[in-house]
Amino acid sequence: MTLPENHPQRFLLANEVHARPQEAMQPPVRVSYLALTVDPDARDAEHAHVAALCTRYGAHPPPPDATHFSADLGPFRFTWEPHTEFTSYTFAQQGAGAQPFADPAARTVPAEWLAAIPGRTVVALHADVLDRTQRMPDASVIAAYFQGNHVVGAGVGDGAGAVFTDFRVHADGFGRILLIDRELSRRQVGRTLQRMFEIETYRVMALLALPIARSAAPRVRAMEGELGALTAALAGGGGIDDALLERLTGLAAKVEGAIGESRFRFGATVAYYDLVTSRIAELCEHRLPGTQTVDEFMARRFAPVMATCESVARRMVELSERVAQANNLLATRVGIVRERQNQELLASMDRRARLQLRLQETVEGLSVAAITYYVVGLVAYAAKALQATGAGIDVDVTVGVSIPVVLVLVALGVRFIRRRLVRAEQTG
Repeated sequence: MTLPENHPQRFLLANEVHARPQEAMQPPVRVSYLALTVDPDARDAEHAHVAALCTRYGAHPPPPDATHFSADLGPFRFTWEPHTEFTSYTFAQQGAGAQPFADPAARTVPAEWLAAIPGRTVVALHADVLDRTQRMPDASVIAAYFQGNHVVGAGVGDGAGAVFTDFRVHADGFGRILLIDRELSRRQVGRTLQRMFEIETYRVMALLALPIARSAAPRVRAMEGELGALTAALAGGGGIDDALLERLTGLAAKVEGAIGESRFRFGATVAYYDLVTSRIAELCEHRLPGTQTVDEFMARRFAPVMATCESVARRMVELSERVAQANNLLATRVGIVRERQNQELLASMDRRARLQLRLQETVEGLSVAAITYYVVGLVAYAAKALQATGAGIDVDVTVGVSIPVVLVLVALGVRFIRRRLVRAEQTG
């Protein structure tokens, strides 16, 4: 059967659900797990480091674009999983030690290779899985395995097994997980351990936002106080609007800068927290007598920390919105003030125009008088010339008679010119 052309991402997307297969483990087994944060520019070095380990034990290295790699290297089984922000390494060794955590799987890994893994360790765990042939340890023995620390645990897999941990880093730099098999399948053992590893890893990755939240909280309080002072000044009508606007703009820049610095971390924290809760739900816990479950422990110890981070992130967003509102109010007030100033300017220009008109009319009157004076002077010269030729003309009478005539004619001429200019301006 011939199908239409495949989408370029069809097979990649179809295989995505199988990209990170869970390891099947047969109890008793010892497992060591590491999670390290890795810079993006160190990914090539990380791949080369894993390839070197495979070459050392005669195994094929992972392909360059691998997102999951697992191989049996002889002394131990090795799993490598690069994620967005961190990379996990899992080392599993078959068989039980003299007692739990006495002989971890990490001891079989070359020490120099282990110490040279690129990145920074955020999680290190040892896990021991006891098989169903061993007697269930009592509470005091389990507490001794965790050096007397408060132990968290529950039945898992609908009672097919039990898991215990103390969520602490011990003297060797590793945390501890004890899984006791009763009726777990090999796949269930692998899934349970993977969920416990992921719970601890995602919990720590979520907590990376806590130092940011703690350092940001005083800054947020200071910016909230500054905004309160600016809002009071705005409500009271005091201060110079331009100065208030400059201070408010500076505050907005500080708020957006703080949000920009923490947005990714707080967003990732929410995602990691959701993963922690989903992995806990997948354990299908049921309570063991006298033992706090993982869900209860996280609800009492982990959820409040996440609430702190969420509170700081929410306060930042709300502060940004309040600054924007104050900025809008101030901009509106500045606009009203400027509109009032524009109205006053227009009124002033109107007064100046009227004054200019009066001055122009005055100047026109003076112009009429001046033109009349010069024209009458010309008439006088003409009368004198005619008198000199013997014409019987009285110069003084001629000048006197010409004055009103010239005055009227000049005034009419000036008025005609002004009206014509006004008409041309209106039609132009």
